[in-house]
Amino acid sequence: MGSILLRACLIACRFLTRLPLPDPGVVDEPEVGRSALFYPLVGLLIGAPLWLAAVMLDGAPVVVAAVLVLCLWVWVTGGLHLDGLGDSADGWLGGIGSRERTLEIMRDPRAGAMAVIAIGLLLLTKWSALQALLTMGHAAYLLWIPLLARAVLVLALLTTPYARPQGMASASVAYLPRPWARIAIAAALLVVLMLGGAAGLLAIATALGLFLGWRRLVMERLNGFTGDTAGALVELAEGLVLIVLVLVPL
Repeated sequence: MGSILLRACLIACRFLTRLPLPDPGVVDEPEVGRSALFYPLVGLLIGAPLWLAAVMLDGAPVVVAAVLVLCLWVWVTGGLHLDGLGDSADGWLGGIGSRERTLEIMRDPRAGAMAVIAIGLLLLTKWSALQALLTMGHAAYLLWIPLLARAVLVLALLTTPYARPQGMASASVAYLPRPWARIAIAAALLVVLMLGGAAGLLAIATALGLFLGWRRLVMERLNGFTGDTAGALVELAEGLVLIVLVLVPL
């Protein structure tokens, strides 16, 4: 059992990060479903180097420190969720309310104007918020913000149907161990509360509010979600939580 869980964790890490980990080889669909349980843990593994980098850059000009942390953030994730955000922006605005047209545009690997704008604005938002966060002395928030965003991703897999007959996330939905997914989400939220205190509670409320809005939109347009819209959810959750933690005094 331990080797099965370890392999599932490795699959999740290889999928969501660029960390130099062993290749798990051929992966079947049930393993893909099990790996989703470890998405919040992968978020913690993403957050740890961000926090350490921010600590090591303490004393450097905050503008430089923020952009370096952001570059590390993008590198560790491989830009996976940014790509989903860009495709979603193209599809949502170019789809003109049509489910079929929206899905068709999101399937196109080329980036349109809306993708460039959305990714640019999201990165600018994160960079600005990181500057403020580091100035306020809250670098430790970076440890659990990626964890929270990926806990919301598991919540999406648990509660929202997949919009395509098959695709990158279809196996995650079909083979997700649902009782264990609820436990993984609850454990992740508990970790956020333990590490973040009042800030963690505010972040959870923000992320859940965003999730409810996101779910309503994807259900109305697509009757479900896609891998691209799931990636957009992660990026938007991270960006919005950063902004709210900076703007709301605690």
